Amino acid sequence: MNITVQQGEIQNRSDEAIIVNLFEGARRGGATAAVDKASGGLISTAVDSGDFSGKRNQTLLLYAGKEMATARIIVVGLGKKEAFNLEVARQAAGTAARELQHLGIRQASTILHGSGAGGLDVVDAAEAVAEASALACYRFDEYKTSGTNKKALRKLTVIEPDHRRIPTIRRGVRAGLRIADATCLARDLINQPGNKATPTYLAQTACRIAREGERLRCQVLDEAAMKRLGMGALLAVSRGSAEPARFIILEYNKKANRHPPLVFVGKGVTFDSGGISIKQGAGMEAMKRDMSGAAAVLGAMQAISSLKLPLYAVGLVPATENLLDGKAFKPGDILQTLSGKTIEILNTDAEGRLILADALTYAERFKPAGVVDLATLTGACVTALGHHATGMMSTDETLAARVRAAGERTAERVWPLPLWDEYREQIKSDVADLKNTGGRPAGAITAAALLAEFAQGYPWVHLDIAGTAWTSKAGPYVPKGGVGVGVRLLTQLARDWPKKP
Repeated sequence: MNITVQQGEIQNRSDEAIIVNLFEGARRGGATAAVDKASGGLISTAVDSGDFSGKRNQTLLLYAGKEMATARIIVVGLGKKEAFNLEVARQAAGTAARELQHLGIRQASTILHGSGAGGLDVVDAAEAVAEASALACYRFDEYKTSGTNKKALRKLTVIEPDHRRIPTIRRGVRAGLRIADATCLARDLINQPGNKATPTYLAQTACRIAREGERLRCQVLDEAAMKRLGMGALLAVSRGSAEPARFIILEYNKKANRHPPLVFVGKGVTFDSGGISIKQGAGMEAMKRDMSGAAAVLGAMQAISSLKLPLYAVGLVPATENLLDGKAFKPGDILQTLSGKTIEILNTDAEGRLILADALTYAERFKPAGVVDLATLTGACVTALGHHATGMMSTDETLAARVRAAGERTAERVWPLPLWDEYREQIKSDVADLKNTGGRPAGAITAAALLAEFAQGYPWVHLDIAGTAWTSKAGPYVPKGGVGVGVRLLTQLARDWPKKP
């Protein structure tokens, strides 16, 4: 989407539609009042008649008369003024953009939501409008041969009357578009079918991101290289598939920054059948999204590069399929990991923690300032938190607080779960150092407890995104399918990261 910024008055715009807003129960003011006056009181009439109250994400479509240059007026509700925040501004922008898409409008103009009476910083408001508008217009129709919406929103113009704010608004719009673009990359990867988004495809995508980005370097380890290193857990998961595993390393700004890096690790199981412990057939097609953590890491690394952030960052993606044939690993097997520790396999469908074990051990060689891993790891986390929050477990309270703050700002919220020593008792094995599942009780926590055994020597946060990576219900700026959750959170964490350790 093309989003530009122009000085002017919204009521004078000649466009297919203009967008203004209204707080619930508030008097018309500012740009909304100007549009109301220019239209002969159309907004006032709708409000006074009770057809529009300004509730959050409520929309009002009006057809302007000859008095105005625009064809349509869209008013979006901001809800109660005392509850207004950055996420409400995003939702307003996304709601308006979805309405424009529904109407088949190709170009429109909008005011900033919340930069006046809402009290938002101008650059934040601009970023929110650009980010949410672009995300709301996302569609995955690559494989549809007919019925696609060719008449989609192509251009949005932000109208600002004060010329002094134009450079700031443009800066916010640029940032919002770059973050949205990275999130859409992650959504594309998640939505791709497993026969295309293979481990090799993820590696090729990472290399393309590095070529097109700035200060990015990509290295891909093949199975021979992984074998030499001793990544026995990752290679075991890969054994049942004809598709070779790949271990992806993306480094940003290594030469220009001497401080220890911030490292992201993403689970990249591009299709998960469960292996020998095979899943039920119903719903198995959804297991193409078991690489949502990997998608988030690749998207975040693209965003960090495009924003030219002043930190050293590393993205690690262990990528594999989990299928079954005569070579597949089995319940009862004992695997030796990169760390040297051994894991007894009780269930081959608990494979994500195995590939992350090797990846987290590999992360140690960077001597990181902090490590955050993301994984669609457990159904237990969905049971605990549903689809509204990501489960967070950590060995470092400072890093956890930073992750949580980034989640609040981006509305990719996380919620802490305990990681007490007692949970480790459930993953002790009689025949190996550890076993790969602690059973049903506290399943999300015991999975994290296993990972903690390999996240040694650095601050670490684990994010279980099983409940937040995919949605079957569209939101204001999140269509059905892959959400791309984690991209905006990780990017915000990187933006807030201290320049000095």
